[in-house]
Amino acid sequence: METYYYSQFNHAVVHVALFDDVTNAAAIRSRIVQAARNLGVDGNTERKAVNFAFIDARLISSPLHLQTAIYQALLSEAQGQLRTKTVHSEILWALNPTNNITEAIRRYGVSDESTKLIVVRVDVSNTPELQRRMCDIIQGRMVPFQVLSQMTDWSIIKKHYKLDSESALKEVQGNLDRERSIIDNIVVSSVAMKSVMT
Repeated sequence: METYYYSQFNHAVVHVALFDDVTNAAAIRSRIVQAARNLGVDGNTERKAVNFAFIDARLISSPLHLQTAIYQALLSEAQGQLRTKTVHSEILWALNPTNNITEAIRRYGVSDESTKLIVVRVDVSNTPELQRRMCDIIQGRMVPFQVLSQMTDWSIIKKHYKLDSESALKEVQGNLDRERSIIDNIVVSSVAMKSVMT
């Protein structure tokens, strides 16, 4: 698990973990949906238990891509301009190239078929049992964040960002490293500029 500190945002602490071989994605998604629907004490307890951003790791091009979305979500929250209900759903919204939150959750959030997940928790302090709480929710292996690059599905990212006709990519066709670097630059820039454009 990695931890990032953002003193400019009320000393926010962001914990990020990468999971592989996830076997209970459908149950996680169902649990999130139920938590949103339940009212009263039970609903509050369940919402607190799943108060994370669950992100399909295949759609993240680099750690900078994820960190940019986290930063944009924290900035929106600090300015009182969240477009979604929580800072965690705002991260998903920031990752999506369109402004449709339902589409963002469907594309970037946990799906029934997800086997590779990034779990993000924004907090105001270090929570000692947070890693255990993540592992209680997710049936899978927590792996070092360095293996993210092996999980990225570049073809899906190109599809979501409509990059098939991008001239810069055509110029480097056949050079995978260069192509992936260009795609990463485009998606990181898109996330960074999203709040400015809306």
